[in-house]
Amino acid sequence: MRPLFLSCSLALAGLAGGQDKSPIEASPLSLEKALAGGRPVHELREQVIRLFGRQNLLKGRPHARVEECTAAWAVMDKLPAQVIRADGTLLGQMTALGEDGLQVLVKTLPNFSDFQYQIVTDGMPRIGGTVHVEHYDYTPDSQRKAGVPQGRLEKFEWRTSRIFPETVRDVSVYIPRQYQPGAEACLMVWQDGTRHVDPGGPMKATVVFDNLIHQKQMPVTIGVFIDPGRRAGQKPHDKAGNRSFEYDSLGDAYVRFLLEEILPEVQERFQVRFRPEPEARAIAGGSSGCICAFTAAWERPDSFHKVLGWVGTFVDIRGGNAYPSLLRITERKPLRIYLLDGTNDLDNKFGSWPVANRMMEASLKYMGYDHRMDWTECFHGSKGMSPRLPEALRWLWRDVR
Repeated sequence: MRPLFLSCSLALAGLAGGQDKSPIEASPLSLEKALAGGRPVHELREQVIRLFGRQNLLKGRPHARVEECTAAWAVMDKLPAQVIRADGTLLGQMTALGEDGLQVLVKTLPNFSDFQYQIVTDGMPRIGGTVHVEHYDYTPDSQRKAGVPQGRLEKFEWRTSRIFPETVRDVSVYIPRQYQPGAEACLMVWQDGTRHVDPGGPMKATVVFDNLIHQKQMPVTIGVFIDPGRRAGQKPHDKAGNRSFEYDSLGDAYVRFLLEEILPEVQERFQVRFRPEPEARAIAGGSSGCICAFTAAWERPDSFHKVLGWVGTFVDIRGGNAYPSLLRITERKPLRIYLLDGTNDLDNKFGSWPVANRMMEASLKYMGYDHRMDWTECFHGSKGMSPRLPEALRWLWRDVR
């Protein structure tokens, strides 16, 4: 791979230093609009610098940027450059912005595109990477609305688990504004809690709660958002080392952890009360968090009646592939189950997530479970579930007030 082209012209172009100018907008969509509108070269250059970063451009690591269905690539090279997919398909010739080698390509791609690419000059690869496109539009019920009361969030750290010793985890508790102290409320437990409780995050769970509770389309519900356990020495933002053991394992350990440790602590710490009937309790999660939620309700249908899960890991990691068969040979349990998966979900040595979820769907139907299975083109993750959360919660809580 040829060394990067560097010269004093970079400094003159503003790539090697200087202060950013805040009015310049930098995103793939804004850059696409600026290119189409024939904006002056100096403005286009500043947008590219802001979008990819000076140091990334100088050091040859300006990986593709994606916004909605629009991708942008940039490179520093005097020779004409092109962006090519790994299969040899030409995505486009890059446009030069000035005389020092700064080049850019912006292209709108089909939704659910996922491919490897290379930036090539003179037949030689310069930069490579992966482009992943997955975009959804949210409904109004996932957005803040004027006049809708907002619940409050409380947080604590749990370090003294008896069931999962030597672990530490963060717990967030959503308490709706409509909750009356001393009264009983419905309960919904979420796995991988921190990533879903953030009002500005992709799931926007608490925003959806606020809107649906206000519209009386779901009952007054306290949300308990629990992270998987970190092991000794792990920092708060490290990938939780105990996650697979807690989430993917079959058996009643995790639901006992909820019923014996976390939920009593939440009630005592924040002086709230949960309705005891299982119809007033739900549990949710994605991927391994999905099979964890299903296992909790499967083991204790007297405590959790409702399951919300997406891209469920019903494959052979810790025995979860047994569930489609277990469903068929076990007396039907009083559960209501919402699942979502995508045709672009994972397929690896542990199994095919779409196939496993098809098998779950067939078994739930065969056994006459109160269930709903939504199919999309989503990849593995929470993006496919996020915009559908309001509708899923309406369905899940449809007869509880």
